[in-house]
Amino acid sequence: MSMDAVFRALADPVRRQLLDRLHARNGQTLNELCEGYDMTRQAVTKHVAILEQANLVVTQWRGREKLHFLNPVPIHNIAERWISKFERPRLDAISELKRKLEGKDHG
Repeated sequence: MSMDAVFRALADPVRRQLLDRLHARNGQTLNELCEGYDMTRQAVTKHVAILEQANLVVTQWRGREKLHFLNPVPIHNIAERWISKFERPRLDAISELKRKLEGKDHG
């Protein structure tokens, strides 16, 4: 799968939100994924199809239910290629400093 397809899939906020929902609770049906969206089932289906084409979502049939699961491998590949080379420890330190300066450090 090309990284271009992954970047295109991640470019849309609805698709990122769908991935977040699968991260929070993996193995959802299309009906479950449609909950809370002010769009048609067909529109959500198109977003899910783009995520599947980018290999960010995989499906599995259980009886008559088609369950959708997050596949983190393409995101990991992006992180390895595009983030790790920018010295993750330094970026982590900068992020931590930013959280502290903004008063968001609760730990």
